Amino acid sequence: MDRRYGSQFAKTHAIIQAGNLYTICEEAKCPNQGECWQHGVATFLLLGDLCTRGCSFCAVKNGRPEPPDASEPERIAEAAVRMQLRHVVLTSVNRDDLPDGGAGQFVLTVQAIKSRLPFCSIELLIPDFLGDWAALECVLQADISVLNHNLETVPRLYRKVRPGANYPRSLELLRRASVFRQDLAVKSGIMVGLGEEKAEVMEVMRDFRSVGGCIMTIGQYLQPTPAHLPVERHVHPDEFAEYERIGRAMGFRHVESAPLVRSSYHAWKHVE
Repeated sequence: MDRRYGSQFAKTHAIIQAGNLYTICEEAKCPNQGECWQHGVATFLLLGDLCTRGCSFCAVKNGRPEPPDASEPERIAEAAVRMQLRHVVLTSVNRDDLPDGGAGQFVLTVQAIKSRLPFCSIELLIPDFLGDWAALECVLQADISVLNHNLETVPRLYRKVRPGANYPRSLELLRRASVFRQDLAVKSGIMVGLGEEKAEVMEVMRDFRSVGGCIMTIGQYLQPTPAHLPVERHVHPDEFAEYERIGRAMGFRHVESAPLVRSSYHAWKHVE
């Protein structure tokens, strides 16, 4: 536990530890963990801490995961109750080994939380399910307020940054989500500083807006370990502010754009 933070951080840590739960905050080495846990919020990581893919930007471990834990949904629901959450964010590792990519575990966890906290809003940050649209529809039928799937970077850099993923497939997922559930807030995010050009960032923003996206996050890529991709450029805060202005002009309902922004940063504000 990081002792630089106060009693609320310690309480959040204790609840997560007691539930034997994973968080993306810890596994991805998020720079905002201290701030968020001190606020009493965390992003729960479903389906273990081993990912079946090995993206070159991500600190989550790659390996052969265990089968889904049937008790995980209830343990997460119990943690959400103890943390008195009003907005819960759930994500997962990629589980390309599962027939549904893990969609069923998302649904069971949403149901468990809603049974305990019926007025709590829920945000899912999902993988691409390898283009399994039946799996996508499964999670879209759950009682959620926000569906998030990160585009992560510009198309030109996908092979280097996000092997195993596919930009058109991710855009199609976001389009299908916005069509299937018109009441749903569809969200995505990208990292900058990986070698992309400004014009490419704006093209991704336009692409996402054109398929119904309404919430976008943009943050600085930070190298989690020396084994990961190096930072090509530290983007100036003025450029982040410009992306926010451009995004609002494009019609996005909310744009969170700053160096330390991550997908779930201040997520509760995106649904207020």
